[in-house]
Amino acid sequence: MNFNTVSVIGLGYIGLPTAAVIASRRKQVIGVDISQKAVDTINRGEIHIVEPELDMLVHSAVNEGYLRATTKAEPADAFLVAVPTPFKREEGKTHVPDLTYIKAASLSIAPVLKSGDLVILESTSPVGATEQMEAWLAEARPDLSFPSQVGEESDIRVAHCPERVLPGHVVRELVENDRVIGGITQRCSEAACSLYEIFVKGESIITTARTAEMAKLTENSFRDVNIAFANELSIICDKLKINVWELIRLANRHPRVNILQPGPGVGGHCIAVDPWFIVSQTPEQAQLIRTAREVNDSKPQWVIDQVNQAIGMFLGHHSHYTARDVTVACLGLAFKPDIDDLRESPALAITQTLHKQLSSNLLVVEPNISTLPTSLEGATLSGIEEALEKADIIVLLVDHKAFKKIEFDRFSNRYLVDTRGVWTS
Repeated sequence: MNFNTVSVIGLGYIGLPTAAVIASRRKQVIGVDISQKAVDTINRGEIHIVEPELDMLVHSAVNEGYLRATTKAEPADAFLVAVPTPFKREEGKTHVPDLTYIKAASLSIAPVLKSGDLVILESTSPVGATEQMEAWLAEARPDLSFPSQVGEESDIRVAHCPERVLPGHVVRELVENDRVIGGITQRCSEAACSLYEIFVKGESIITTARTAEMAKLTENSFRDVNIAFANELSIICDKLKINVWELIRLANRHPRVNILQPGPGVGGHCIAVDPWFIVSQTPEQAQLIRTAREVNDSKPQWVIDQVNQAIGMFLGHHSHYTARDVTVACLGLAFKPDIDDLRESPALAITQTLHKQLSSNLLVVEPNISTLPTSLEGATLSGIEEALEKADIIVLLVDHKAFKKIEFDRFSNRYLVDTRGVWTS
């Protein structure tokens, strides 16, 4: 199939890099986003997120006329939907997948669809979301036929292809990683493969839409379970007065053991979210997956307890102080090292809780952002040196490269809570 014009709906951490990579292959790309600020930024050849290599890619694509952004969908040959799938509350449940953004994206492109177009859902979604998207499109455009209605002879092709990239390496992995492609029909899958062949060097593996949806959820649930084991182990070791970092190093010398490193929790819009999609649809069966999620979701409170213990020890040696006189520095807000993405970040959640306790006596060091989120209003966005000079207690939450360069002796006469084992391993 020929795809002269490709539209990407949602210009966030996945949509914008995808749009830029396709545009770099000299295809006309129309990016669509509800944020006028993001649209204006992109049309200047700039980016509104932090991702290595992306700034140059977008700048070149815009200047050469292959990429432009808009707030309203326009006709294209293929549409890639890359919008969020958050949670909502429903009948006492807190982790119900919310398809509102996918529905809105579907209804936005429906008026400009024409026979022969391809629509791909890239958003990580619960099983059945691609079929639901197709149903919304079919309802909005009864003059067109869809694969669930007429099979292979449909006017519109519909498929699911989840992204499988690592923040900080998105541009490279979009090109190099294999893609799992699940069409509603075989011809839908083949059409989607033709699109990804434009820029993907990895292999495209065809399956059903439901299996493709479940594949992404399975990958991140597997990782979540393994992280939960490491996080639970760190709590056990603290109770037993054992250095968990040394323990894991020793255990990993076994040829068939590879324990991950513990941390302050699990963040990002994948590992911290995707397992709940499985749990929401199969609550009685997904017992291990649910437990892992609960272990990882509880880890931030354990870290807060560690910080409060450190505050207690500090006050024990400084009787003229109160808790609100103690200055705490939190190093890192992002959900993983060396990015600016704060989505579902346990570091941010921990810092927010400490901010409520400490008010203005909280220093936040996050080298990848220029302003603090509104939830931390009143706290100070600090540099590393200021934090090391002023803080009584240092809390390492994210192992950014800049933090790893700090020599351990800089923490003398200060209490240190190192959740990543940078200095205490």
